[in-house]
Amino acid sequence: MRSRLAAYAGLALVASIALSGCGSDSDDTATDGSGTGVSCDWQQSGQAAKDVDPPADHATESGEVHAVIATSVGDIGATLDADAAPCTVSSFVSLADQHYFDDTSCHRLTTAGILVLQCGDPTGSGSGGPGYAFDDELDALPQPDSDGTIAYPAGTLAMANAGPDTNGSQFFIVYGDSRLPPAYTVFGTVDDAGLTLVKKVAAAGTDNANGPGDGHPTTAVDISAVTVG
Repeated sequence: MRSRLAAYAGLALVASIALSGCGSDSDDTATDGSGTGVSCDWQQSGQAAKDVDPPADHATESGEVHAVIATSVGDIGATLDADAAPCTVSSFVSLADQHYFDDTSCHRLTTAGILVLQCGDPTGSGSGGPGYAFDDELDALPQPDSDGTIAYPAGTLAMANAGPDTNGSQFFIVYGDSRLPPAYTVFGTVDDAGLTLVKKVAAAGTDNANGPGDGHPTTAVDISAVTVG
């Protein structure tokens, strides 16, 4: 199912496929000594764009996790915040370790209203995912302003979705301060060098396939690998 991440003021951005399920009930802790004690629920959802196994039943990551997204325009360094989003980071790390992101392209760029580059769909269609879904992790987000939005600062790394609790593999990089509803799990930041690269891609524009300032980036951003640690 093709889904869309509704943006403020009517602008739309391709989101992840329909998926759901990551929880953090404090009474549901790991009993085998593995993981962080945060329970993650990966619900089957659709056909996987690539053959991958679901992550462990409990979050495997905590604290800061460093990653590098190697792309055709250069390396984008990222710091993942597993304390704020343990299940999201554990899923991202699992997919990276299974080479899910290898040889994929960032399929959507927006240059008006909201300023983001969206990646993580092996099909490049905006509808591909890993075959499982997990819940939003929004507790660390601030309360919205009177207009129902919050600031997503430049450098933010967040999950795209198709509605509440429908996270999969698609994520977006905010390259310019943007306002959105507090509905998108923030799971890290990209470094200054990576942000500069994305801004250069944005400056080259989009093919406007989805409307003015919304489409495939004119400068292709092809991911060769994501390495963690």
